[in-house]
Amino acid sequence: MGLNLAMALHDSALTNPDKVAVIIDDVRLNYAQLDMLSDRLAGALLRSGVTPGDRIVISLPNVPQFIVAYYGILKAGAVVVPINVLLKSTEIAFHLQDSGARLAIAWEDFAAESIAAAALLAAPIKVYVAGRPGSPSPPGSLSFDELLAAAPEPGFTLFQSNPDETAAILYTSGTTGRPKGAELSHSNLFMNAWVSVRIVNACRDDVMMAVLPLFHTFGQSTIMNAAVLGAATVTLVPRFDAATVLQVMERDRVTVFAGVPTMYFGLLQYAGPGRDHSSLRMCVSGGSALPKEVMEAFEARFQVAVLEGYGLSETSPVATFNRSREERRPLSIGKPVWGVEVEIWDGEGHPMPDGAEHVGEIVIRGHNVMKGYRNQPDATRQSITNGWFHSEDLGYRDADGFLYIVDRKKDMILRGGFNVYPREIEEVLFQHPAIAAAAVIGVADSRLGEEIKAVVQLRAGQRADENEVIDFCRERLAPYKYPRSVNFVDSLPIGPTGKILKRQIRDSLAAADEPPPPPSKAGSAQQVF
Repeated sequence: MGLNLAMALHDSALTNPDKVAVIIDDVRLNYAQLDMLSDRLAGALLRSGVTPGDRIVISLPNVPQFIVAYYGILKAGAVVVPINVLLKSTEIAFHLQDSGARLAIAWEDFAAESIAAAALLAAPIKVYVAGRPGSPSPPGSLSFDELLAAAPEPGFTLFQSNPDETAAILYTSGTTGRPKGAELSHSNLFMNAWVSVRIVNACRDDVMMAVLPLFHTFGQSTIMNAAVLGAATVTLVPRFDAATVLQVMERDRVTVFAGVPTMYFGLLQYAGPGRDHSSLRMCVSGGSALPKEVMEAFEARFQVAVLEGYGLSETSPVATFNRSREERRPLSIGKPVWGVEVEIWDGEGHPMPDGAEHVGEIVIRGHNVMKGYRNQPDATRQSITNGWFHSEDLGYRDADGFLYIVDRKKDMILRGGFNVYPREIEEVLFQHPAIAAAAVIGVADSRLGEEIKAVVQLRAGQRADENEVIDFCRERLAPYKYPRSVNFVDSLPIGPTGKILKRQIRDSLAAADEPPPPPSKAGSAQQVF
């Protein structure tokens, strides 16, 4: 039996042809138009020589062309390879080469890097440039609009992919080296979209905001694919800006908002004129832990529940979720979603008992787990054991089945033999009234192995010094947990999906060649307090 994720769009167009599918500014496309445009692209790609299974890189922001390209590629039986629009030519060249891409589709504002990337490769790759109406194609590229205009007449038959065939290759962030391409099947993505529809109770009356980048798994599955499957409306915001987000919420009567913690920080700190956001019925947070104080402040101001979930690119992404405001637990990532199992394993691969004292690695098994990493069989074998995916996140499960993340394995600090989890310290830092954002990292220490450093961004108009922040933490944390040094920055480095980039913070400190904090005057070499 065939299964092509793009069937979700075709079905919604058959049942709701006149329903608005996509909004961006004053532009509106209904489901019939969106389905027709993606049909035309699929036909044009096949006529240009694309064959089922070919990989096509798309470097597009949150614009209607992303959605047209995404489903059009799938309809042709090809594989979508969405990449960050901010990548430079050498980075794009890696993605083109590693994926074995046949061609690329890029947005005009960023197309120069894709064109330069194609020129770096031995095998020629066509670059089609999409853009605003009437914009000329840059030298060395072809026109996406002309490709659509020259397409055969409607009547295209959707390619019947097998459920386990690769639909998309999503490259991981590469925080520990070269990005790895997670191969997700049509079944992976269809089931995750279906789960996401159940999570947010999406229906045709909903307006779901896509401000999360669609090239990333969170926005792609939880918003775009879920909205299309549920015949809801997607309103596109190409770049996060608090004023713009609030304006679009009011203009389009947005009902579902999904974001990462930095977006919730930004909306809370926005001091502009008030907007009517009463249409909101649900907010979803993921990507990283949302501090409790931020969640409570947001819910109080916006009068809407913020429900946290958890997942990774390799799990399509949703693995767990808090089902409702009544059923959730503070700081928990919820329970496994339908059809997914989650366990906590020790270092030997054995399941651990419930309880906060039993911290281990979160492992995941179910319909959402990727096929594997493209061209990396060794990495795939290391990441998947008998169907269980190793998340490299540390956490525990309570007696009622709620799961909690303690931290990333690689972010855990080993201080004098004690495991210190940065997230716990960051939660305390967010309670400080002057702190807007914070990251805690380990820095080399000749005596203890690692010492704890906090890097903080203050709220506008607020002041605090190092000793004040350290004392604030010392009053609220065990002696071996509080930071011994604090760096103040104007802003923390944020990735395209809103995550704080701790690796970049570490690299900046290393480049500055900052010496480690002096040893404590009290105690011997074994003293860690």
